[in-house]
Amino acid sequence: MTFAHRRALEALPALALVLASLSQPAVAQQLVTTPATTQVGAAPTGAAKRPWLYENSDVPIDSAWRFGELPNGLRYAIRRNGVPPGQVAIRLRIDAGSLAERPDELGFAHFMEHLTFRGSRHVPDGESKRIWQRLGVTFGSDSNAQTTPTGTTYALDLPQATAAGIDESMKILSGMMTDPNIVDSAVNAERSVVLAEMREGTNAQTRVGDATRTFFFAGQPLGTHSPIGTTATLNAATTAGMEAFHNRWYRPENAVISVAGDIDPIEMEALIKKHFAAWNVPGKAEPLPDFGVPDKSKPATSVTVEPGIPTAISLAFLKPWKQRADTIAYNQAKLTDMLALQMINRRLEQAARAGGSFVQASVDQQDVSRSVDGTFVSIVPLGNDWAKALSDVRAIIEDARSTPPTQAEIDREYAQFDTALAIQVENQDTEAGSKQAWDLVSAVDIRETTVSPQAALDIFRSGKPGMTPDAMLESTRRLFSSDVVRAQLLLPVAQPGAQEKLASTLAATVAAAKGARLADGTVTMDDLPPLGPQAKVVSRVPVGALGMEMITFSNGVKMTLFANDAETEKVRINVRFGHGQSGFSPTRKVPGWAGQYGLVASGIGKLGQRELDDLANGRRLGFDFGTDEDAFEFSAVTRPADYRDQLRLFASKLAFPRWDAAPLARMKAGMSAAYDTVSSAPDGVLTRDLEWLLRDKDVRFRTPDKAEINALTPEAFRATWEPILAAGPIEVQVFGQVNADEAIAAVGATFGALPPRKDVPVPAANRTLRFPAHNAQPVVLRHSGDKDQAAAVVAWPTAGGFALRKESRQLEILTRIFNDRLFEKLRSTDGAAYSPSVVNNWPFAFEKGGYVLVSSQVKPASVGYFFKLTSETAADLAARPVSGDELQRAVAPMRQLLSRASTGNAFWMSQMEGATQDLRYVDAMKTMANEMLNVTPAEIQALAAKYLVPGKSWSAVVLPNGVAAGK
Repeated sequence: MTFAHRRALEALPALALVLASLSQPAVAQQLVTTPATTQVGAAPTGAAKRPWLYENSDVPIDSAWRFGELPNGLRYAIRRNGVPPGQVAIRLRIDAGSLAERPDELGFAHFMEHLTFRGSRHVPDGESKRIWQRLGVTFGSDSNAQTTPTGTTYALDLPQATAAGIDESMKILSGMMTDPNIVDSAVNAERSVVLAEMREGTNAQTRVGDATRTFFFAGQPLGTHSPIGTTATLNAATTAGMEAFHNRWYRPENAVISVAGDIDPIEMEALIKKHFAAWNVPGKAEPLPDFGVPDKSKPATSVTVEPGIPTAISLAFLKPWKQRADTIAYNQAKLTDMLALQMINRRLEQAARAGGSFVQASVDQQDVSRSVDGTFVSIVPLGNDWAKALSDVRAIIEDARSTPPTQAEIDREYAQFDTALAIQVENQDTEAGSKQAWDLVSAVDIRETTVSPQAALDIFRSGKPGMTPDAMLESTRRLFSSDVVRAQLLLPVAQPGAQEKLASTLAATVAAAKGARLADGTVTMDDLPPLGPQAKVVSRVPVGALGMEMITFSNGVKMTLFANDAETEKVRINVRFGHGQSGFSPTRKVPGWAGQYGLVASGIGKLGQRELDDLANGRRLGFDFGTDEDAFEFSAVTRPADYRDQLRLFASKLAFPRWDAAPLARMKAGMSAAYDTVSSAPDGVLTRDLEWLLRDKDVRFRTPDKAEINALTPEAFRATWEPILAAGPIEVQVFGQVNADEAIAAVGATFGALPPRKDVPVPAANRTLRFPAHNAQPVVLRHSGDKDQAAAVVAWPTAGGFALRKESRQLEILTRIFNDRLFEKLRSTDGAAYSPSVVNNWPFAFEKGGYVLVSSQVKPASVGYFFKLTSETAADLAARPVSGDELQRAVAPMRQLLSRASTGNAFWMSQMEGATQDLRYVDAMKTMANEMLNVTPAEIQALAAKYLVPGKSWSAVVLPNGVAAGK
């Protein structure tokens, strides 16, 4: 039964290479929805046969699914789901991934995925993409596929699906499965695409992942069967070889179709039978090869040196994977394991926050690719003493192995899990069909089942009596006991004797850590500092559309309220304060970059992050922070029972910020450790430098260097952020299932209770964004990664603000057409690049500073071709109007994206950001769809002629160190 998210692809233990990993591990529950109709209990009795997914299981059957099996062996499951309205999500899974490949077929499962999408007997080469675009499908998000070691899944989300559109789509999918266009021309063309994907996807992290997989799973097929394959096997692939792989594995008995959407299940079942019943392959299906078991004869330690990566340690306790009956008892035991691990994670997090020997550490259990049952430990040391970090983490684990937890500790973790599962029950009416379709094929992949959220919660709660201290101790000992234990050390530079030191550190006996356990105690909202008296409402007026209101309080705080039932048991809160990027100088450096972690983790009043964790435990309270063009933002998704306290939490942060130095030190250590990684690949360099360069080196958009990171002091951080929290306008957005009067009162009692805020005027210079001058030769940036990797960008200045709002909307359509043309040439035709991208950036908060940006990773030898093709495409768009069909293939998917997005509150909230300060945002919201979608070929041509001007463009290229520009 799927309780927790299973990592995609190789499911290797994660390494904390980015700052986001510094937060406490969350309980990520991902469950299918729909009320259960069967109570938790013993296996059902009687003659009724359980559906194929639930064979050998006694978990409650989710009756919302309609299960079936065709005579040829193809299995299917269908359910009606109206989220979003009109959409039908289809997933077709073939039970063959990279582990089904023979040694000379490495990469063939993924290669076959690419070939299958190109065409079949029903559609010419490349035409299926265009057919689906006309039906409103966005390529890459609505239509895609993924290959893992254990399976290949084809995904199609049909927005506003009609009977004819679904019928046509099922016809195309059946042709893709039964008779793909495997011919020499297609194989050779797609080979270039797959090799481009391999080239662009190879970086320091993937090399580390390959080394980790090879080491941890040594002696098993998983160790040598990466889904992407090898250059040698891909180059050697022939039409006959691809046909042989297809004939061996693409069989109806290996296929499962999952459909969830706004359709009658009986009608969908008829279409599956219509298009797939005739699928038959001669002969008997070949069994999957043996995935093996952990090989204890292989080395126990490994040192991997990868320039640019932070020092990290991965520890694995590996046992053979065994398929088990997915019973209630099995799931209760699994949940007990999850609670035991979460207790250790909380202790590790507390140790890291306290300034221990590691920046981050976590433990996790995974059944990896039906190959191992593993418990994994990931550690990012603080500084260079990785041996002490490993010993300290082992000591905390040893403490958990030695002494049972207290009942209070168990209750703390139980409350967190219970709340996560209860939230899934509360939100089941708004769970998207696409997620449900994925959940079902994922359950097939791991050989388990799916249940409704209510059934999952019932199973969890019924298992509580067995979650005793002794049971937790037994679970912990089992999780961290194995005949095969492996440790991998990752280093940015070689260290003499590292292998021997790692082996001795791993072999050394460790004593149970003292003081690792969290003290018992309960923190409540009463422990937050008291706020002032409640403000009065001075105005309340309808605004925009759909029943939104705008409220102004006597202290100057403004509120946008959208009380509605669109998302059951969900309330979205966004607090915008200050002036965001425009509040900073474009020439004077300040640590604005440090706010995202430094502010949130530093606590409130006398409460540190540890106490705030206790405050939020068992509740739906969040604390995200972001910097917008014209405001800073606190945001969270909460629920009706908790949203008042969520508002108080945010208001208290503004009124009583805590300036704890420990989170800042931890943030600096994490950023410094991961800093060099960005230089190891061209996309990393662009992530670091491109926005800064496109803003003509405006310091607000720079990435700080190591020296600046290390030089940041708590005093300098506070000097920057304390005035921001204390001054400037406040806009509170509350969107969701609330009573309007109660929500207004809640904002009045929290943000309305703050003293009136002084608004510091924004200097005119801060409201200006600059685009760099035209350059005849591209700026050359360098990366330290592979010699066959490069990236190139071209950008043109546009504008900003509201005066040319219609043009800003129509540029979205122009860039989609531009992107599609580059995709057809760079990827589909030439294989020169895998992921070309064209985007429109138009800042409404600034009167200028917008741009159209074209970017792509390419081979160094293809840089010139990229610039030539981009220039020719831009010139052609300006010289002649696009065809009606090409325009509609861009407009139809955008229309459907807007239609789907507008069914949720997140869309309307984003459109109304800033509306209390500038009512032009309201007009922009009302007219967006009309201005964007009602565009003509002539208008697209005029936009291209106006903005894609050769003499105004700016370009850059990222080349490997040592490779000359122009080569």
